[in-house]
Amino acid sequence: MPCSSIITPQHNDDDDASSDFKLNESTFLASLMPKKEIAVDRFLQDHPNYDGRGVLIAIFDSGVDPAAAGLQVTSDGKPKILDVIDCSGSGDVDTSKVVKADADGCICGASGASLIINTSWKNPSGEWHIGYKFVYELFTEELTSRLKKERKKKWDEKNQEEIAKAVKQLQDFDQQHIKVEDAQLKRAREDLQNRLDLLKRQSESYDDKGPVVDAVVWHDGEVWRVALDTHSLEDDPDCGKLSNFVPLTNYRIERKYGVFSKLDACTFVVNVYNNGNVLSIVTDCSSHATHVAGIASAFHPKEPLLNGVAPGAQLISCKIGDSRLGSMETGTGLIRALIAAVEHKCDLINMSYGEPTLLPDYGRFVDLVNEVVNKHRLIFVSSAGNSGPGLSTVGAPGGTSSSIIGIGAYVSPAMAAGAHCLVEPPSEGLEYTWSSRGPTADGDLGVCVSAPGGAVAPVPTWTLQRRMLMNGTSMASPSACGGTALLISAMKAEGISVSPYTVRRALENTAVPIGDLPEDKLSTGQGLMQVDKAFEYIKKCQNFPCVRYQINIQQSGKTYPSSRGIYLREASVCRQSTEWIVQLDAKFHEDASNFEDLVPFEECIELRSTEPAVVKVPDYLLLIHNGRTFNVVVDPSNLGDGLHYYEVYGIDCKAPWRGPIFRIPITITKPHAVTSQPPRVSFSKMIFQPGHIERRYVEVPHGASWVEATMKTSGFDTARKFYVDAVQICPLQRPLSWEKVVSFPSPATKTFAFKVVSGQTLELVISQFWSSGIGSDETAIVDFEVVFHGIKVNKEEVTLDGSEGPLRIDAETLLASEELTPTAALNKIRVPYRPVDSKISALSTDRDKLPSGKQILALILTYKIKLEDGAEVKPHIPLLNGRIYDNKFESQFYVISDLNKRVYSTGDVYPSSSKLPKGEYNLQLYLRHDNVQILEKIRNLELFIEQNLGDKEIIQLSFFSQPDGPVIGNGSFKSSFLFPGIKEGFYLGPPPKDKLPKNSTQGSVLLGAISYGKLSFSEGENKNPEKHPASYQLSYVVPPNKIEEDKGKGSSKSSKKTVSERLTEEVREAKIHVLGSLKQETDEERSQWEELAASLKSEYPKYTPLLAKILEGLVSRTDVEDKIGHDEKVIDAANEVIDSIDREELAKFFALKNDPEDEAEDIRKKMETTRDQLAEALYQKGLALAEIESLKLADLTTWCILSKEGDTEGAKKDEDKSGDQSTHDPDLFEENFRELKKWVDVKTPKYGILLVTRPQNMESC
Repeated sequence: MPCSSIITPQHNDDDDASSDFKLNESTFLASLMPKKEIAVDRFLQDHPNYDGRGVLIAIFDSGVDPAAAGLQVTSDGKPKILDVIDCSGSGDVDTSKVVKADADGCICGASGASLIINTSWKNPSGEWHIGYKFVYELFTEELTSRLKKERKKKWDEKNQEEIAKAVKQLQDFDQQHIKVEDAQLKRAREDLQNRLDLLKRQSESYDDKGPVVDAVVWHDGEVWRVALDTHSLEDDPDCGKLSNFVPLTNYRIERKYGVFSKLDACTFVVNVYNNGNVLSIVTDCSSHATHVAGIASAFHPKEPLLNGVAPGAQLISCKIGDSRLGSMETGTGLIRALIAAVEHKCDLINMSYGEPTLLPDYGRFVDLVNEVVNKHRLIFVSSAGNSGPGLSTVGAPGGTSSSIIGIGAYVSPAMAAGAHCLVEPPSEGLEYTWSSRGPTADGDLGVCVSAPGGAVAPVPTWTLQRRMLMNGTSMASPSACGGTALLISAMKAEGISVSPYTVRRALENTAVPIGDLPEDKLSTGQGLMQVDKAFEYIKKCQNFPCVRYQINIQQSGKTYPSSRGIYLREASVCRQSTEWIVQLDAKFHEDASNFEDLVPFEECIELRSTEPAVVKVPDYLLLIHNGRTFNVVVDPSNLGDGLHYYEVYGIDCKAPWRGPIFRIPITITKPHAVTSQPPRVSFSKMIFQPGHIERRYVEVPHGASWVEATMKTSGFDTARKFYVDAVQICPLQRPLSWEKVVSFPSPATKTFAFKVVSGQTLELVISQFWSSGIGSDETAIVDFEVVFHGIKVNKEEVTLDGSEGPLRIDAETLLASEELTPTAALNKIRVPYRPVDSKISALSTDRDKLPSGKQILALILTYKIKLEDGAEVKPHIPLLNGRIYDNKFESQFYVISDLNKRVYSTGDVYPSSSKLPKGEYNLQLYLRHDNVQILEKIRNLELFIEQNLGDKEIIQLSFFSQPDGPVIGNGSFKSSFLFPGIKEGFYLGPPPKDKLPKNSTQGSVLLGAISYGKLSFSEGENKNPEKHPASYQLSYVVPPNKIEEDKGKGSSKSSKKTVSERLTEEVREAKIHVLGSLKQETDEERSQWEELAASLKSEYPKYTPLLAKILEGLVSRTDVEDKIGHDEKVIDAANEVIDSIDREELAKFFALKNDPEDEAEDIRKKMETTRDQLAEALYQKGLALAEIESLKLADLTTWCILSKEGDTEGAKKDEDKSGDQSTHDPDLFEENFRELKKWVDVKTPKYGILLVTRPQNMESC
C-alpha cells in the first residue's frame, strides 16, 4: 500500500532553527516544498543546469495525472511525462469484438448503444474494435462518492417530479371514477397504483452502478486510434458523443490525454495492446502518485519556490495500484512496471509503496529488482514505511531489500512552522514519530538515509484543487529520488559513469547525522542526505571501481540462517560472547570486463569497530574479486539493559577519505529480566516532550501469554497524544506488533491488554507524537506498569478431528494464580475446492516480456462454487495469501463472476469478503510466472471459500470434566483457579452435529478461537474468545456424512437400484455434462451443440435437468444477430423446463415441514434444485418476453419515422419484417411474472430488471 497518505497537517524540520523560529513569505513557500534541508538550494546555485535535465524517473505508484499543475514541461521546455501506463490491468477493456459500420456510418457498440462514426476518421480496413467499461471502475472511491452524491441529487429531483405526476394521475382517476367495477378500469387503476409504488421503491432502493462508456478502437494506417462515447456522463445530451471525440493514441506517441466530463474533471490516457484487442484506459487510483511525482520533479515557472526537487527531470508513470482493489499494488503491476522502466531506459525508479514481509530481501520481485539494478544500472529509491516507532518495522521492498535505497521521513522546523502550520516548531529537526525503523529481521540497517517526509504538492484535477499536504515516507522517497536525479544529471553532464553502487555510497557517506546517539541510525539511516556534498564525493571517486560489497553472515557453528547484519535480540545471546563468520564479496555490474575490472581488483581494507570492547574484528584484510571471509566476535555480557548499536566498517587503506566502503550493523537489545512475583515491571517518572521516544526491553517470562498494562500520565496542561507499541520478533513471521494511539485530553490513567510470546524479548515503545504538546512549556510525566499473565496449555492451537470424542487439554500457570475460564466458539467455515479447469498460456509480448527476454506465462484455474443461500464469502489460498513481496510467484489475482459473467468480486493476496446472492459462480484464479514447470506443479491448487457464520449460527463449544461428558451430558466444566505448579485437565467437546452449517461438506473446516484466561479488568462473561488478547485458532474438520439408512433397515436407497439402473443414470448425467461443456463460439460449434441437444431431448424428453442445461446453453450465447428469433428459442426452451415440472406437487412439498433427520433430506435437496430450475426458466422467459416487446417497439418507431419521411418502400419492408416475427401478448409477461412470484422473492437484485420492465409491459397492454 502507499507509504503515506497520512494527510494530517502535523509535521516538522530544520537544523539551525531555534525556539523563536520565524517565517517570511518566501521561506513559508519554500517550506511547502522542502529542498533546503537536503542542500538542493546550494547545489542548484552552483550548478543551475544540473536540475535533473537528461534524467528519466519511473514513478511506481497509483498513476500520475498528466494534467496536474507543474507536470507538463521540464525546466528546459521538454515534455515532462513521456509515458503513462496502467501496469495493473485494472483499466483494461476487451476490444476483441470487431464490427463494420452500416450504410449510415453507424455501429452497434459493445453496450448495445448505436454509435455514429465520424466520417473524418481514417480506417483503411473498415474494422472497428468495440468494448465498454463501467466508468466507476476507473474512478477512485473518493471521486465515485462525489459523483454519486451529485447524480443522486439530480435523480431525486426527477424522481420526485414523477412521483408528483403519478399521485396526481391517481387522484384524477379516483375523482373521475368513484366506483370502479369494470375489469378494465380496475386494471387501469392498479397500473397507476403500481407505477406510484414502483417510483417510491426506486427512491428507497436507488443504486447507482454508474454510466457505461463505449470504446471504439481502430487502426488509421499508421497507429491505433481510440474514441470513447461518454455522453452518459454529461447533462447535455449533445455532449460526449462518440463522433465528437478527438481520437487518442498510445500516450507515448502523441502525449495527449482526455477528460471524461466536466462533472468528474478526471483525466485519462489510452494505450492499445495485442493488435487492438485490448484497450487500456489509464486513470489514477488515488492522488498519491501525482503528489509523489510533484515532489520529485514538478516545474512551476511562475512559482519556483514550489518546484519539485528536480524540475528538469522527465517522468514515466507506472500505475502499480489496482483500481479494483482500492489502490493496492499487485504482482502483475510491479513486474510490468519493471519491464517498462527498462524498456524506457529509465535512470531512476521511485516507489512509495510497501508492505510488511516474512522474509527480508526475498521474493520474485526482489530477484527482478536485483537484475534491473545490477545489470541495467537503474537506481531504485523506495519508502521505508510508516509503521514506527518500534524497531524492525521497516517494510518491503524499500526497507528490506539490499538493492533498494530505503528512505526514512524527516521533519524540519521550517516544515513544521510552514507546511504543518504549528504555533511553535521544534528547535531542531527530527524523524517523524511514525517513520519505520530498522533493523530488518536479518540485521540489516533497514533505512539508508532520510529526507523531508512532507510537502504541499500537486494532486489530480478530479480533486478540484491544485495542491495538497501529505506526509509519510511516501513523500520522503521522491524527495530523495529528486535529489538523486540532480546527482545523475550532474554525472551525465560531466561524463561520470552512473552506477547505483557509487551513488548509494555517496549518499550514505555524506549524510548529516540526525540525533547524537549511535542507535539513532536505526531510525534515520546514516542521516539527512546532502546533495551538494554527495556530488563532490562522486567526483572524487569517479576513477574507483563501481563495486558493491555483498555481506553474508553466519553464526559460527551454524549453517542457517544467513544474515546481512548481526541482531542480538533474545536474552540467551545477550549474556554470552558469540562468534560470527562474515563472507565479504565484491560485486560488479554485469557488463564489467573480466580482464579490465575483475582480475585486477584488489583492495587493502582496514576493519574498524565503533566499540572494540564489545565488537572485535581483525585489523586488516585484502579483498579480491572472489571475496574473503573474516570473523567478528560480539560480547554483550557487560552491557546494561536496553538498546545498543554498533558498526563494523571497512576503510580503503589507499583512500581513507572515502569513508566506510561497507558497513555491518550490529544491534543488541538486551532485555530486562523479570524476577518479581507476581511478574510485573514498572517504568516510573518517564519525562516526555514532543517527539521523545522511550524504549524498554523485557524478557517475557516463560509461561506468559498476555500483558495487562497501565499507563498513568501527569504534569501537563494541553492535550497529549502518545503511541504505545509492543514488538516481538519470531522466526519466519512478520514482526508481532501491537500499537495503540492514546490521547490524553488531561492527566489520566488508561489500561490495555495485548498478546505476547513466552520467552521472547518484548520491545515496549512509548512515544509522544512529534507535534503533540508543541507550544506548551509543560512536560508530560508517564508511569507505565506491565503485568504478565499466562495460562500454559498442552495444545494452544486446537484441531478437532470430527469424531464424537472430546479433546483433553492440560492447563497450568507458571507465573501466578489465574482464573481458568475457557471459552471456545466456531464462527466461520472454509469449504475446499479443486479447480475444474486449468489452462497455461503465454501472455502478450506488449507488456509481459521480461528484460531478460523470457516470456511470462499465466495459469488460469477455474473453480465452480454453488451457494444454497446468499452469503458473504472470502477466498482463501493457504499457499499464496498474505505475501506480495516475499513470494516467488509474480502475481495472484482472482475474479468471482456468475454464469452470466457478471463480476461480483476481485482480489489478490489479501482477499476480502463479498456478499453474493444464492446461485452458481465461477472463481478464476490467475497466477503468473516465467517457468512452466512451476506452474504445472500447482494446476490442482486447493482453494477454500470462507464464510462467516451468522450470529445465530455461531457454535459455542462446551467444556467437560469427564471424557463421556459430550455424549452423556454430565460433568460440565465452567471455571477454576490455577495455582503455580499445579496442572488441571478438562475436555473440549465437539460441536453438536445438528448445529453444523448445512453447507459443511466432508473436508470442510470450521474455524474459530479458544481462550483460557480472564482479564483482571474485564466485567461479566465473555463468550467471544477472539476479544481476549491471548486467543488461539480453533479448527473442526467436518467428518463424512452419516450413511443414510432406510428407516433402520440397514440398506441405502441407492442400493435398491440395480447395477443396470445406476449405470443408465451415470451415462445420462455424463451426456448432460458433455453438453454443458461444449463451446458455442462458432457456427460449427453451435451446430454441434444443437445436434446433441436435440438427440438428448429425444432420448430423455421430460428430464428437467437436461432441459435446464439446454436453456442455460441458449442463454449463454453471445453475438446473436437475430435477437427476436433467439428470444423465441429461449422462450420455447423455458416452456419445456416449466412443463416438465409438476408445480402442484412442488408447492405441496414446500408447504409441509420436513424433518432434516429423515431420509427426506435427499428429496428436499432435489426439490430445492427443481424449484431453482423452475425459477430460472421463468426468469429467462420473462427477460426474453420483455426484450421482444422492446425490439418490436423499436421496429415500430423506425417504421413511423420512415413513413413520415416518405420512405414508403422502406417502411413496407420493416412492416413486412415485423409481420414475419411472432408476437407475444403482453399478458404473457404478467402471467409469467405472477408465476415467478410464487417461487422466489422478486424484490432481490437478480429480478430487479423484471420489476422495472413490468410497468412498461403493463402500459403496452
